Amino acid sequence: MSARSKNGNDHEEPFVVAQLGARMHYAVPAIFHRAGRLAHFYTDICAAKGWPRLLPLLPVSLMPNNVRRLAARMPKGVPSSLLTHFPSFGLGYASRLRSAKTAASQVNAHLWAGRTFAEKILACDPPERSSLFCFNTAALELLQAWGGHTGIKVLEQSSAAKRVESALVREEFELHPGWEHPPATEALQEELADREEAEWALADIIICGSEWVRSTIETRGGPVQKCVVVPYGINTDNFNAEGPSWNGGSRKLRVLTVGNVELQKGVADVLSTAARLQARVEFRVVGGVRLLPEAAERLQMATTCTGIVPRSEVHEHFKWADVFLFPSRSEGSATVTYEALAAGLPVITTLNSGSIVEDGLSGFIVPVGDVEAIVERLERFMASPKLLQDMTHAAAERSRFGTVEAYGERLLKAVTAGGPIASQCDPT
Repeated sequence: MSARSKNGNDHEEPFVVAQLGARMHYAVPAIFHRAGRLAHFYTDICAAKGWPRLLPLLPVSLMPNNVRRLAARMPKGVPSSLLTHFPSFGLGYASRLRSAKTAASQVNAHLWAGRTFAEKILACDPPERSSLFCFNTAALELLQAWGGHTGIKVLEQSSAAKRVESALVREEFELHPGWEHPPATEALQEELADREEAEWALADIIICGSEWVRSTIETRGGPVQKCVVVPYGINTDNFNAEGPSWNGGSRKLRVLTVGNVELQKGVADVLSTAARLQARVEFRVVGGVRLLPEAAERLQMATTCTGIVPRSEVHEHFKWADVFLFPSRSEGSATVTYEALAAGLPVITTLNSGSIVEDGLSGFIVPVGDVEAIVERLERFMASPKLLQDMTHAAAERSRFGTVEAYGERLLKAVTAGGPIASQCDPT
């Protein structure tokens, strides 16, 4: 399969990138710009233009957390002349998400944002001689309207297929009653999933961050022939890969979890593990807590919960830790696992996290929901500080595969080649 632009040449047009949020610190538009292939970048809100550009000038000590996070939204490597954002829309989206107390209201916020974002971009008349790079559930109207453009349409499937993921989330909710508000109604989930699957049909290439994501598209009977597995990459400048200094006797083993504190991320497994090992292991959980009060209180009794912290400060928590734990039920390719490797931390995670962790080398891949396996792996580290040190070195070595530079090479190759590239997956 080779998607071709309308003038008959393979992928010669520069890309319009349409991205909600600051995912991967704006790596995609920066990669295309460095390659001379960025036509324009559209996003919801960032601190590079308009009144938000004044925020980084304020003293950090005077900023509330949400303002600090906005001030850190800087698309480095993207010139302002090629950037358009919509601050009022961005603030409105953030407000809807903050006030969304239920899964249903969160899904409604995402549906509204996806449609509105596309409409605002189309109103700006994107350059006709351009290809499109967009993201699942926020791209349908763009893909439908791109018929008048000369380039190809690339869709980033940033998560597992919605119907697969929502089934996993509902199963976890049923296993742990009283932990969270109920999932969104099936009708709402169907609407989001229908939107996503319609995007698959319109795209020329579907970028999948992991083999797990590709497999969920296949499970849904989607156009797997369009899929290219392209593992992600991060900027490793702020991550010191010295790894842990733990020697088995001076203090407790330190275990870190980063991400939204919710059932989908495996928080029930984190709590069960902490309850069993807290006499010998110190657990820290970094991220917004999305649990009901009773479950949140149980978690806080067994772990240290920091709440949400700005992206720029997360690396300090990686420096604190010896091991990274991320027993997620479903991700695209969780960038926190890349960050942990770059910090020299062995990672204990699941296949469904879509990580680049090598089982038994740079960490451990455990079955979803298997607390016994997590406990056993942590006990291995406590029994053998040398194993921890060996995996620390392997984690730092593996992180070279997950740099933003390596990701850029993989991504540009994928959108140029125009078809499935088995070597992109690097399953070793």
